[in-house]
Amino acid sequence: MRRAIFFKAFSGRAVDREPNRALGHFSVTVAGCLLLTACRTVGLPAPPITITAAAVPVVETPEVVEAPAVGAPDPVEALGAGRAVAGSIPAPVSETRGLWVVRSTLVHPDSVRAMVARAADAGFNTLLVQVRGRGDAYYSGGIEPRADGIQGGPTFDPLALTVREAHARGIEVHAWMNVHLISSASVISSEPTHLVNERPELLAVPRELAGELYDVDPASPRYVERLVEHALANRGQVEGLYSSPSAPEIKERVFSVATDLVERYEIDGIHLDYVRYPRGDFDYSRGATARFRTWIEERITDDQRAEFTVARERGPFALVEAFPDAWADFRRDQITDLVERIYVGVKRKRPETLVSAAVFPDARESFVHLSQDWEGWLRKGIVDVVAPMAYNPSDGLFDEAISKAAGVVGPKRVWAGVGVYLTSYEGTLSKIEIAKRLGVRGFLLFSYDWSVAYGAADGDQPFLERVGRGSEALRD
Repeated sequence: MRRAIFFKAFSGRAVDREPNRALGHFSVTVAGCLLLTACRTVGLPAPPITITAAAVPVVETPEVVEAPAVGAPDPVEALGAGRAVAGSIPAPVSETRGLWVVRSTLVHPDSVRAMVARAADAGFNTLLVQVRGRGDAYYSGGIEPRADGIQGGPTFDPLALTVREAHARGIEVHAWMNVHLISSASVISSEPTHLVNERPELLAVPRELAGELYDVDPASPRYVERLVEHALANRGQVEGLYSSPSAPEIKERVFSVATDLVERYEIDGIHLDYVRYPRGDFDYSRGATARFRTWIEERITDDQRAEFTVARERGPFALVEAFPDAWADFRRDQITDLVERIYVGVKRKRPETLVSAAVFPDARESFVHLSQDWEGWLRKGIVDVVAPMAYNPSDGLFDEAISKAAGVVGPKRVWAGVGVYLTSYEGTLSKIEIAKRLGVRGFLLFSYDWSVAYGAADGDQPFLERVGRGSEALRD
């Protein structure tokens, strides 16, 4: 998330398996030193990527809630969320003290049990577990392929075990879904039912490749190969392959995953991540530009009709060039529409389930370049909580980012996201105390996995346990 925040430089290692989630800089590792430099936006906000030089029964899938139809009455108003946004969100049991848990921890029953035990021992009360990492499933019986690497036999259900173990200790579990990032560029799933293999025409295409791929059959190996090559060449700004946010099939797929999880598991929340475009020059796929043509034709004024007609005849991308503001609105509408559909579907299934989203902390940059209008989501009441990923070693910049988010509709709609991999133990504690002082709903540490693998230890006190003992914010 490029805009997350403007540092200068620091020394450290970004080694988490989910490293690109939230920084707005380009990062390079040189001789073991990670340098993060503030960059001006080039139309593509992207999280940091480090470039290194040198037995649980499976439950039947239930009927899925039907997504709200286009043109139907406002579903949020129908739920009453638009009239009492702040008062309608589920009340936290206590201040949220949470951990983002990357999918690599969910591959074996032993690592799941150890994770829950360590979180409980350290005083955490909320786990956001990554059950949809790259268009796959770290749970059983879903509509997407079971993730590669899951051990423990075919009956092992990572999410079911997490829920059982965590709830026994009074810990909430939120299902963390990567929405539009559906594959890494370096490893493509071999599963025939994975989106990349089954429906490549639903992948997002950058402007750079739009002309080249416009008349290429998406079923041709060359189509995905070129998208992979582009992602690898731009790995500092594009995390992998993304799905096309405007495609109705994608919206329905993600909606179905979310509502299925709420239906079949006693989870406490749905947490949306990568609910955005990868950057400003996506998505120029054939399907997306055709959908834009239909979208804008319904909205242009009489004065714009002649310009529209001329542009339409010039080619598939001329309308985007002729109506850039409308193109920006169209992109934002696609993301917001999906967030709203998920919110309504989840609340209809189980009203007490909390819907949250991980967002870039700079709201303006997020709005303009990622089409992620999270301030608008809060005001409309289509998310309960946002988690600005204010991953920054600077306390001042962290404070500024969380303060701004808290000012949108109030602090109880905000979780403060702390990037522990960018700061010290002392820096982590100070940011937790800032979150407490600002009165936000709680804090989340990114991530559990980094904390136990690389977190700074003090003698026999591992990072998580040390944070638990060292901060009053972790004590009831």
